[in-house]
Amino acid sequence: MIDLTRLPQMIAAQDWAGAAQLLRRAATHPAAPAQVHYNLAKVLEAQGQADQMLPWLRRAVLRDPNYARAWFEIGRAEVATGDLPAARLAFRQAWALDPRDGDAARNLMRVTLRLGEWAEAARAAAALPETDAEALAARYRCACELGEPAQDLRAHLLADPQIRPVALKALTRRSEEHTSELQ
Repeated sequence: MIDLTRLPQMIAAQDWAGAAQLLRRAATHPAAPAQVHYNLAKVLEAQGQADQMLPWLRRAVLRDPNYARAWFEIGRAEVATGDLPAARLAFRQAWALDPRDGDAARNLMRVTLRLGEWAEAARAAAALPETDAEALAARYRCACELGEPAQDLRAHLLADPQIRPVALKALTRRSEEHTSELQ
């Protein structure tokens, strides 16, 4: 295995080219751990080469299927490529592996909202704090889309002046969809 003791100093100095070279050499070793592949993906992102992250992240989860952070980063990378179904699967896996990961739940909520997967979006939104304006708006929208009672959620959205912009966006989106359905 390649000696990685210099890696922390390279990262601290933002020597991304040196870190990438060192990690690429380490990744060729048959016993390279998942963290080597993951760190190489993150170094590539820091170098402005985020489009090269996905293969390394996939190698990381092949080495360790329970690597929640790698699954999360796969989700981010898939969103960047526009593959929302793949992003949904990755964020779902990250959240399943670490149910306390609010970022995985939030990103799963966002992706499933865009995909119109209302029940899954509602489950992800429910995992976020009750005071979270984005999650509250998502819960309202999902309830409406699923034909569930939403009056209490709507009242809660409109009652807080701090979240009115988010509330109005959620209410407008919902009303625009109903208007288009009627025409």
